[in-house]
Amino acid sequence: MRSCDVAVIGLGLMGAAALEALLRRGVDAVGFDPLGPGADRGSSHGSCRIFRRFNFENPHYTALSDEALRGWTQLAQDGGRGLLIPCPVLEAGPKGCDIVRNSRQAAFHNGLEVPLLTGAEVNARFPAFRLPDDWDAVVQDGGAILLAQAALEALRAKAGAAGRITPSAVVALERHADHVLLRTADETVRANKVILAAGPWMSRFLPALAPILEVTRQTVGWFAPARPETVALGAFPIFILERSADDTVYGFPDFEGRGVKAAPHNHGPVVDADAWEPPASDAELRQVGDTLADLVPGAAGPVVERDVCLYTNTRPADRRPDAGEEFIVDRWPGSRLVVASACSGHGAKFAPAVGERLARLAVEAGYEAEPFFQLSRYAAFG
Repeated sequence: MRSCDVAVIGLGLMGAAALEALLRRGVDAVGFDPLGPGADRGSSHGSCRIFRRFNFENPHYTALSDEALRGWTQLAQDGGRGLLIPCPVLEAGPKGCDIVRNSRQAAFHNGLEVPLLTGAEVNARFPAFRLPDDWDAVVQDGGAILLAQAALEALRAKAGAAGRITPSAVVALERHADHVLLRTADETVRANKVILAAGPWMSRFLPALAPILEVTRQTVGWFAPARPETVALGAFPIFILERSADDTVYGFPDFEGRGVKAAPHNHGPVVDADAWEPPASDAELRQVGDTLADLVPGAAGPVVERDVCLYTNTRPADRRPDAGEEFIVDRWPGSRLVVASACSGHGAKFAPAVGERLARLAVEAGYEAEPFFQLSRYAAFG
């Protein structure tokens, strides 16, 4: 029977970052994942994600973004490969909208005054847009396109070279007072601690999580732009447009020559963790196409590529109230497990910082992650 000090189940961005942090500390750690970089399953697949310094979801995330930026920068230097493409981030919506107000408050919370713009000012600066003149908007500097697949490859590189990745699915966990047994189709591994970072499959390992997790099907499209010169990198920002509370669309410049990648950020239908089929339909992408036609005509055009990803989000907490969609980065009560979950939707950019927290939870007895990440915010775990 193989043994290790820490096993990591799930090597998407969060799990791979945790494994990298453990190996950097000299910990005897092994990662398990049947999916390799480039696979079209798992919440970390695909070429790109948004990096934002100021986050409308939580003003305390700025410190997390800054920590993650240092991690991405070091990882890029170590691997000799760029992982972040600098790009401003535009957030906009009707006057008084939450996304702009909260983003500016997050900046102010961290000592910066970010100017409030109007839709008319955005249209003048970025000709691809046609926002209503009276909309509120903010343009963040310090944003970037995170090259997600390249980042995943970089995070896994050291572990792969050292033979610390097992390309097998863990099918069962057996918890004991002083160890955990992991079973794959081929072997049983004894671990002192286990980090669970299994994305949409988390509740299969821990059924008690099912009532507070929600897995949704999210569709993504690449649109052939009507005016390619207006949506090129350098002329066009990353954008997040909140037309209403249940109609938010985000997108990227055409930095790959594939078209403008755009998708709805509001949640799609609740699905099973293996519900990756069928491909995104025209009906599912109609909202995005309509938004581009109305508000970003330079980017509007036919869908030329399509994809599906899954968000895994938490439902609202009850003991330490939040609006939901917050991460879980904590120890599982009464066990030798560490849990990383509900990081989909807006978690990818934080992977190096979350990975550090997971590693510390596994090897430092006195360490605790931030209260808003802890399971105790739910009465079922408090």
